[in-house]
Amino acid sequence: MTKRYESDIEAIIAKRYDNGDDLWATPDRRIYKGAPFSTLESVLMLAELESTVTAIMKEAGELMFSLWREDGRFQIAPKSAIYPCHTANVARVLCRLGYANDIRLGKTFKHLLEIQHEDGGWRCNTYKFGRGMETAFSNPGTTLAALDAFRFSIYLNKDERLDKAVESLLSHWETRKPLGPCHYGIGTLFMKVEYPFFRYNLFFYVYVLSFYERAKNDTRFLDALNVLKSKMVDGKIIIENPNAKLANFTFCKKGEPNDLATRRYIEILNNLK
Repeated sequence: MTKRYESDIEAIIAKRYDNGDDLWATPDRRIYKGAPFSTLESVLMLAELESTVTAIMKEAGELMFSLWREDGRFQIAPKSAIYPCHTANVARVLCRLGYANDIRLGKTFKHLLEIQHEDGGWRCNTYKFGRGMETAFSNPGTTLAALDAFRFSIYLNKDERLDKAVESLLSHWETRKPLGPCHYGIGTLFMKVEYPFFRYNLFFYVYVLSFYERAKNDTRFLDALNVLKSKMVDGKIIIENPNAKLANFTFCKKGEPNDLATRRYIEILNNLK
């Protein structure tokens, strides 16, 4: 598989200095800038394309850990506010690199559980769209990222607090309304199949929830799975809405059968057995 996508891997690595420093970071170690070629997104793509964790991915992992704080949070930019979405997204990428059992991530998981919002999800305390009633709820996108990290943890299917988080996402499938301070909704854009898993989206939603017993037999989850299944062609996932800057990359071509994405779909089915 790695050989098949070698040109994509080389193109991603070639951009490692584009944001002003090494490992896709900025000189002040911002790992979120330059999407989709930020440190976090580049490593996530490499994790999809490579069969094993490589030296450059490990270097990037150490860069991420250099931003870890003793209380478990990750500060992704100097002197910036630290939001749950930052911590959850860094944690999920580090888990992909094999660090789920690292003592530092252990503190991160405990921190995330300590700050869980009353509705079960995770909420960033910022108000980009004003202070409407919807901003009192957790952010579904942040909640999905957190659950993506927790699926690697000792808490998976053993902690009722995660069941509550799963329920918050299943409830969103019913309401579909923009929720949380960042207004995550379920609409036309959400329903377009995206890969890789960068943001709140149907495919990412079904994939993560498939790891949780609380979701597997729920009619709302099964409804979302059926929507995803209805979009497949000859048993293959078709990418409907790739990132525009990845248009020339082989591994996520728009409108074509995608073996890597289909591999993730097969993983969903295996989780449900």
